Amino acid sequence: MQKIKNYINGELIEPAAGHYIDNYNPATGKVYSLIPDSDEQDVEKAVQAALTAFPIWSVTPKEERSRIMLKISDLIEKNLEGLAIAESIDNGKPISLARTVDIPRAASNFHFYATAILHYASESHAMEDMAINYTLRTPVGIAGCISPWNLPLYLFTWKIAPAIASGCCVVAKPSEITPMTAYLLSELCIEAGLPKGVLNIVHGYGHKVGAAITAHPKIPLISFTGGTKTGAEIARTAAPMFKKLSLELGGKNPNIIFADCDFEKAIKTTLQSSFANQGQICLCGSRIFIEKPIYEKFKKEFIEKVKALKVGNPADADSRLGAVVSKSHMEKVLSYIDLAKQEGGTIVSGGFQVKLEGEFAEGYYIAPTIIEGLAYNCRTNQEEIFGPVVTLTPFETEEEVLHYADSTQYGLAAILWTENLTRAHRMASRLHAGIVWINCWLLRDLRTPFGGVKSSGVGREGGFEALHFFTEPKNVCIKLK
Repeated sequence: MQKIKNYINGELIEPAAGHYIDNYNPATGKVYSLIPDSDEQDVEKAVQAALTAFPIWSVTPKEERSRIMLKISDLIEKNLEGLAIAESIDNGKPISLARTVDIPRAASNFHFYATAILHYASESHAMEDMAINYTLRTPVGIAGCISPWNLPLYLFTWKIAPAIASGCCVVAKPSEITPMTAYLLSELCIEAGLPKGVLNIVHGYGHKVGAAITAHPKIPLISFTGGTKTGAEIARTAAPMFKKLSLELGGKNPNIIFADCDFEKAIKTTLQSSFANQGQICLCGSRIFIEKPIYEKFKKEFIEKVKALKVGNPADADSRLGAVVSKSHMEKVLSYIDLAKQEGGTIVSGGFQVKLEGEFAEGYYIAPTIIEGLAYNCRTNQEEIFGPVVTLTPFETEEEVLHYADSTQYGLAAILWTENLTRAHRMASRLHAGIVWINCWLLRDLRTPFGGVKSSGVGREGGFEALHFFTEPKNVCIKLK
């Protein structure tokens, strides 16, 4: 059975304590590899490697940093199929999704920041004929990057790429639930010639590795993507230490559909925004609000199309939903479906565990589920489920649906369907969310700021926002007279 290794100081090594964690294939429910059960000893080795590498990497010309990162991007593209298969096995997602979204985006993340640093300009401010101020930006130091299990390589590289592009060195922890592509990335970094210690990947549990990274006094910056509860724990440790923090947390996103929408596009895209990656994307629109004149029509067609979605072996080309990531997560999602029934909701599609045959009989599959008849402020509509579960709620006015949409503790993203340009701008400006998609979903320009408000996080990722985060500004003032 394959043993994943840590990547520390440019080498693949076993955990210091020699302990391992079982890694399950969600599609079969069986252990298929072993993950290092690392601890503070491994984190300390990684920090020391990063500290040794930082003085050189931080002043390495941006053209050289760019060259190495472009090489990593090319290697990801060349190994796309193998990485996609590994991601599908590790996460349970359809291989078609990993092949067309996750792995290409990982390559794009490296490519984007490799080129962005070549165009990253500082600011200057002239004080008439008195003085000139200019801004220097220097890398913060060692960056602690902790990423989630839902889009493993995609979001892992979303943090690592801007960090090393900025001249920081990194101690990173991928999710212990989906570690395989991070491990494969470490092999590609060695092949690309990334200097020792610039990137260090320590596998293991959050309460061991994640906690050690967060509390380490030599790591002045933490970038975390994951659950709001864990984000709060990280903030409690990091804030008193005055660390820079970027927290991309949960979401309970509204999908608002007005009667004047392009109906076919709204239906087609809502299938994606509801159930892509088994609903395990923080940007999914899990609360669907439909204007009353088209409510029944939309519900009827949506149910028909959802019932036609195939839940099956992630390796099958026609599987639209694969397995959710773990047994415990499957049980959590199913418990929310039971809660919805207790809260007076009606299951109009799905609502049950799907049992496949043969080697997939013990896999973690859930039918895509649609629920209606719930109050907007019930737990099912307020708490993040993070699975293939959506609710349908009718509305009459803009004010009413704005109240519904903004009623949760979250404010990551919102989706809006209308052909009325004035309404689109008006609603977008009033929705309390970090991202608003109008007549589309998950259309991403990597130059734009990414992040949410309220309990959805602190700070922004993406574009020059990320390069700002991983660097410290210094103002220099020169008096002219």
